Amino acid sequence: MGYYDHGDRNDVLSGGIRMIPIETAAGTFRVWTKRTGNNPALKVLLLHGGPGATHEYLLGFDSWLPGAGVEYYYYDQLGSGWSDAPNDPTLVALERYVDEVEQVRRALGLDRSSFVLYGQSWGGILAMEYALAHPDALKGVIISNMMASIPAYNRYAADVLIPAQDPARIAEIQLMEATGRTDDPHYEELLLEEHYVKHVLRMPLEAWPEPVGRSFARINKSVYVPMQGPSELGASGALVDWDRFDDLARIDVPALVVGGEHDTMDPAHLRAMADRMPRGDYLHTQGSHLAIYDDQETYMRGIIDWLGRLP
Repeated sequence: MGYYDHGDRNDVLSGGIRMIPIETAAGTFRVWTKRTGNNPALKVLLLHGGPGATHEYLLGFDSWLPGAGVEYYYYDQLGSGWSDAPNDPTLVALERYVDEVEQVRRALGLDRSSFVLYGQSWGGILAMEYALAHPDALKGVIISNMMASIPAYNRYAADVLIPAQDPARIAEIQLMEATGRTDDPHYEELLLEEHYVKHVLRMPLEAWPEPVGRSFARINKSVYVPMQGPSELGASGALVDWDRFDDLARIDVPALVVGGEHDTMDPAHLRAMADRMPRGDYLHTQGSHLAIYDDQETYMRGIIDWLGRLP
């Protein structure tokens, strides 16, 4: 049975893979998870970004976490990757995704004695919401490359990121967005050449790790667009008014916020998030939104060191 094979749809497959049933108002569906390692005291569940991306761009963890003795779980959220993808827009809602994470936690037998929740980008939103909803389930939380306020993110994009980029290219990108041509291949080319290589992954495109390209190519737009909106230069979907900055003071578990000097997210805001949480720490990298690759050593060593300091 292959690494990504759904096989006969039994709950437990080969190679640490499990298809976990998720109860929703629209019925029961299954999500894909994969366990690596064995550590009764430290188990990390990885929440990917998007929304609607896949776990694949997080595969860089495979080069670091096993050697650090961390047990960790990849997981494709409903509608993403190797999980079920029901065609039901009512399922594309923040509160439902938080409930899904809780169902996954219970199915995997994770509890506050060992359970650390990691979320990158959109996964960071999920991690914050989960920590607010289920604080008693957590040993710790890692919020990577995600601000606690979409309005603040949009202001940072408008005031800092966009003015620093090529005006002609930005104007062309914005025109294509305004005229509904975001499916045009040229739109993607412009984003990659002007925005992505500066703020998403600071590597030449030909050097991008294969799992990143694979994950980006498989983003489920029927999940991504309703939540994020069609633009890559700011958010305009259902999350447009989401703001939990003030509520971070209620997250009273050890928390690590990770940012990058060239991130799409404001590093000053990310530092303030760590200061806002009673037991917050901040890790700064010289990378971008995917510092997991373009400043990998700082990123991975910082996370592993922080995990090692957990009580």
